Amino acid sequence: MHWVKADSSDFRGNPPHARSGHAAVDIGKSKVVVFGGFADKRFLDDITVYDIENKLWYAPECTGSGTDGQVGPSPRAFHIAVAIDCNMFIFGGRSGSKRLGDFWMLDTDIWQWSELTSFGDLPSPREFAAASAIGNRKIVMYGGWDGKKWLSDVYILDTISLEWRELSVSGSVPPPRCGHSATMVEKRLLIFGGRGGAGPIMGDLWALKGVIEEENETPGWTQLKLPGQPPSARCGHTVTSGGHYLLLFGGHGTGGWLSRYDVYHNDCIILDRVSVQWKRLSTSDEPPPPRAYHSMTCIGSHYLLFGGFDGKTTFGDLWWLVPEDDPIAKRLQLTPSIPQESRTVMFLDGPSESMAKEVQTESPIVELQKRLGISFSSSKAQVNLVDEAEDKELIELSSRFSGESLLTRDQTACIQALREHWKRSPATSIQLQELGPLLRDYQRLTVHHHLGSFAFDLTSASSLLGYEVHRFFHLKGASQLRMDDIPALLNEYKELISNGEDHTLIAS
Repeated sequence: MHWVKADSSDFRGNPPHARSGHAAVDIGKSKVVVFGGFADKRFLDDITVYDIENKLWYAPECTGSGTDGQVGPSPRAFHIAVAIDCNMFIFGGRSGSKRLGDFWMLDTDIWQWSELTSFGDLPSPREFAAASAIGNRKIVMYGGWDGKKWLSDVYILDTISLEWRELSVSGSVPPPRCGHSATMVEKRLLIFGGRGGAGPIMGDLWALKGVIEEENETPGWTQLKLPGQPPSARCGHTVTSGGHYLLLFGGHGTGGWLSRYDVYHNDCIILDRVSVQWKRLSTSDEPPPPRAYHSMTCIGSHYLLFGGFDGKTTFGDLWWLVPEDDPIAKRLQLTPSIPQESRTVMFLDGPSESMAKEVQTESPIVELQKRLGISFSSSKAQVNLVDEAEDKELIELSSRFSGESLLTRDQTACIQALREHWKRSPATSIQLQELGPLLRDYQRLTVHHHLGSFAFDLTSASSLLGYEVHRFFHLKGASQLRMDDIPALLNEYKELISNGEDHTLIAS
């Protein structure tokens, strides 16, 4: 594996500002959501999202209302955040000197916050707890600090019924702690490290059974002594699941009995779930500076590290941990596979302005962005158009719409039927899962409209005089669409469909 510091060529948009004590969660395979944290003596409440497919950082405009009338959670750090389906659940944390016990959900499909009123065995307000998802419905939370004592309680939340249940555990239990990690592995909850009740930083590993109600196991803790070289004692570290491994990175520990200062770590240790042993991960290149209270998320074969604190500095850097053969490791610049060619194209700047230009060597997408007045950098801000034959979501959606199986379908006919459906549909009937394929098809039609259809005969361009705006061409994903954008997008799409049909008739 290679450590590579991320730079502006890896993504577009504005990454989150420097912070520590924030939360970052993966939402499916589509995005990473960063919330809250602490920086410059301030607790934060902002949301920043990384769109994985389009390699774009953006800040969504969220709606919602809490019990006090606020849109979303109050500023906080050292809270728990767990993703289930398209939702991010937030509990607790700290704001100023206050420990929080409120419970929130963010629907990342529509970017709406909801403050949830739960019942049952409600956990006390706390910070530095750790939690993990159990399947796609429940959350398990362990430990933390309530401002007066370290905790060792276990709570399970049903995200459907919103009922909390404190798990009654018999037998030996781990010492109370905070700043530890908690990760579900199969049917067990694994916790590692943390700072204990008398102040020591720990390096023990425990497994809890009985968290899955359907298994009918008696809840109980077991301390694990695994072969290999275990991590040193620490807290404020991260443990990230990736395939058959758990990757532990960073954190801070004590500097020994002669030192009153904490030592911050930047080592990578993996827990191999197949061989059930600790292993040191071999990495090359310069690693990130040591830190704690950062975030690490798994994106396919990549790990993305952000933020943290080393006792003096709050970090805002982003790092990739990638396999040796990954393009990021080689720093290859991937560009859209759109043929570069020289052709004469008519572009329209306004109601009475037109000009013909010879497009030389530049990508058609870059030229179109210039003409539409879209700010861009030639190396990285090009729209990554996917050919309709390779647009899996479009093909699957068109097959479902036409009732054709994936094996027997006429792909071209199915896509044409879906376009006819969109041409006839009102905006209110468009479903969320249609927006991504619709937006990408709109972008393809925009390019074909400007760079293909116009080229057949410039003498017919007189019929095209008028003001044309393709206001959604530059968007990198449907997540950037607002609800009130959908009617305008659909209207422009219908115009493009009609123009394409008109040009086909003229050309024939």
